[in-house]
Amino acid sequence: MIRLGTSAADLGRAAAIIKAGGLAIFPTETVYGLGADAFNTHALARVFDVKGRPRFDPLIIHIAGFSALERIADLDALGSPERLLLEKLAKKFWPGPLTFVLPKRPEVPDLATAALPTAAIRFPSQSAAQKLIELSGGAVAAPSANRFGRISPTRAEHAVAELGDAADCIIDGGPCSVGVESTVLSIQGGLKILRPGGISREQIEELAGPLPEGNGISANLNVPQDTTQRTGIIISGNKAATMEEGEPAASPGMLKSHYAPERPLFFYGSDVMQALPCCPEDGYLFFSGTSRKTWAARTGAPDTDRIITLSESGDAVEAAARLFEYLRLLDGKGVRRIHAEALPEKGIGAAVNDRLRRAAG
Repeated sequence: MIRLGTSAADLGRAAAIIKAGGLAIFPTETVYGLGADAFNTHALARVFDVKGRPRFDPLIIHIAGFSALERIADLDALGSPERLLLEKLAKKFWPGPLTFVLPKRPEVPDLATAALPTAAIRFPSQSAAQKLIELSGGAVAAPSANRFGRISPTRAEHAVAELGDAADCIIDGGPCSVGVESTVLSIQGGLKILRPGGISREQIEELAGPLPEGNGISANLNVPQDTTQRTGIIISGNKAATMEEGEPAASPGMLKSHYAPERPLFFYGSDVMQALPCCPEDGYLFFSGTSRKTWAARTGAPDTDRIITLSESGDAVEAAARLFEYLRLLDGKGVRRIHAEALPEKGIGAAVNDRLRRAAG
C-alpha cells in the first residue's frame, strides 16, 4: 500500500488510483474512509470484501460540491417543501458532518445503496477529502476504513491497524477533528434522524423546527440496575433506530452492534457508573475529570492508564473527537472488559452515546 500525504501531487496520485478502480483510505473531518469510485461496481464490491461488510448495509457517497448532488440524487422526486428544506439544511450544514438520504438517480449502482431507492450523500468539509473527491471524478463511496462492526479510525495508523495493506493507498491527514461519523438525515415524509452524529438534533431543530420525540435520540440513561450482573448494557430508554442483521438498512450505522472493540464493552448512565467497584483487570472510560475523580475517591482506584477520561473539562465536543481513539487505547491494554460512562444526552453527546450503546450491543 502506498503511503501518501496531503500535497497536491499526492492527492493526484490517490485520485488516479480511485479513477482506475482502486481503493484509497483518506481523512475526513469525522473518521477515515475507505474510498472507491461510486459508479464502479467492481471497486464497490472490493470495498465490501475488504471490510467484511454485508451488502445490505449501504455506503455513503461523498461529493465535493453542491453541483454534484444532482448527479446522485433525483431531486425531482422530492416535493417542493422537501426540496426547500433540503436546500435550507444544505446551505447551513454543508460542507460538514451531515448526510442526507435522498431519492437516487437510476444510474447510481445498487451495490452502493443496498438496492434501496435512496442514496446517502455527504459533502465533507475536510480540505484534503474535498480535493481528492473532486480529482477522482466527483463521487466517492466511502464507509469507515475499519473491519466491519469495529472501532472507526480517526488517525491513519488506526486504519492501517484495521485493514493492513488491503487498500491501494492511504492519505495521512492527521487526526480527525470531529471524531464521530456524520449525522444521517432522511428528508422524504418528514425529517428523521437515522443516525446521530456530528450535527446535533438541536442544531437541526433550530433551523427546521421540532422533530418528533425519540427521533434519533436516546433517553433515560440512569435506570437502576443490579450492577453485579454485568452481562449486558445497563442502559435503556428511547433509542436511535436499529436494524436487525440481514434486514436492509436505510442508512449506515443502524445495526444494533457496531463500532465495537475486541473486548466486551459495558455502557452505563453516570449514576450507575459511579456505583461500580474498581476491578484491576478492567478498563474504564469516563466522560469528565470530575466524574473520574469522584469515582476514584470512593473506590480507591489507582492512577493507571486503564482508567481514561475523554475530556477533563467535561467538553462533549472534545470527548467525541477522542472517543474512538481512547476506546482503541483501552482495547489494546489487554483489559478483561471496558466500562464506559454516558455523556449528557444533548448536542454531540447523543452521537457519542449512540456509538457506545451500539459498541456494547
